[in-house]
Amino acid sequence: MCYKFYPLVSLLILSTLIGFSQNTFVPDDNFEQILIDLGFDTLPLDDYVPTANIINVQSLTLGSRNIQDLTGIEGFEALTQLFVQGNRLSTIDVSDNKNLQIFWCFNNMLPSIDVSKNLNLTSFRCEGNGLTTLDISNNTELTVLTCENNNLSTLDVSSNLKLSRLICSNNSIRNLDLKANINLSQLNCDGNNLTLLNLINNTKINILNCSNNFITELDLSLQTELIELNCSNNELCYLNLNNGNNEDTILIDFTGNIDLTCVVVDDINSDRSFWAPLNFLNYVISVNECNMRIPVDSFEDFIGISYTLPKLIHGDYYSSSQGGGVPLFEGETIMSSQTIYIYNEDDCFSNESSFKVLITEDCYLIPKYFTPNNDGKNDVWKVIDNKNLINNISIYNRYGQLLKSLNSASEGWDGTFKSKDLPNDSYWYEIVLNNKEIIRGYFALKR
Repeated sequence: MCYKFYPLVSLLILSTLIGFSQNTFVPDDNFEQILIDLGFDTLPLDDYVPTANIINVQSLTLGSRNIQDLTGIEGFEALTQLFVQGNRLSTIDVSDNKNLQIFWCFNNMLPSIDVSKNLNLTSFRCEGNGLTTLDISNNTELTVLTCENNNLSTLDVSSNLKLSRLICSNNSIRNLDLKANINLSQLNCDGNNLTLLNLINNTKINILNCSNNFITELDLSLQTELIELNCSNNELCYLNLNNGNNEDTILIDFTGNIDLTCVVVDDINSDRSFWAPLNFLNYVISVNECNMRIPVDSFEDFIGISYTLPKLIHGDYYSSSQGGGVPLFEGETIMSSQTIYIYNEDDCFSNESSFKVLITEDCYLIPKYFTPNNDGKNDVWKVIDNKNLINNISIYNRYGQLLKSLNSASEGWDGTFKSKDLPNDSYWYEIVLNNKEIIRGYFALKR
């Protein structure tokens, strides 16, 4: 078989291929019309734009122009800024726009966006789409991310160490780990499903909106630059605003937290006319004061043969601190020496008291010291007379001066003489038994 070479046909094919390579395919008429308006193309609308006219373009604004197809954007190789918000895009491919730094595609109909190749991206706005996932793990230069009003259930920003502004409102996010984002200054995470918000590493935050979540605790004691806070409509039990910057804060709103009964602040007397709710009055300066608002019963230490637990009004008995160990109950007889705890809590705070029970078979027990400082423990020097053998007790100072006479062991001494507190010292006792036997010794008063 013989082959003939047709130079004219080959030339036409080559010319066609070169023509295609010199043009970029732009099938969307609205997109092409904008490029014509910008001087990158000429009429008629033929779905092609000269590649040479767009290859060096660095900024392109295509907002709200009813564009459905952005095919051809790959020809803008030098593009650093792309604004395509408010269109009708359902897909978009910016994988060839590797120089892109600012990319706004919010308020479209995009179920997904791939920005894994856009390593220079610093500002990314993709709010108001139908996004269910968002991968920004490769975008380590990102400083601004707004992705609110989507369908995101997770959001990983652990690779975005330069992030300073994060707006992820009105999604379904349950967990937001911000430990790595130490440069964050604005956080809007309202309208999600958050139950916890740990901001211990985010000390630069000055604007925070975490309203309409299910957060139970919020500690902002390290946010010394905070000027705006909206944490309304959560389930807050605890709010700590003791950060030294209350005077410079211009907006605080924690309305709609029905369990919040105590807020920790810098100064309880500061002007809060710009805080909401205005009728909230329970401000304190320490977390301990919040816990102390929970009532709890207390009892003196006991020494004797056995001890029966009395009825409680506030709290429950336990064998360990913070409601731990074994529960103990009213009327139960204690037959061994131990510390008994009374623990009370509500939905937000807790309080606790404790007392010691010393079980002994001795006929009487004489304390070696007492501490009359009104803390409810060892405030009174009192002899335990298990078998009613004592007739009376006399107490003297080191000079032999009589300070107190007790008619029986059921009485005690509070460390005073003529209504004045006596100093730390050793004091002497003389105990007269019913059989006329006398017991002498000394004990210490420690304040």
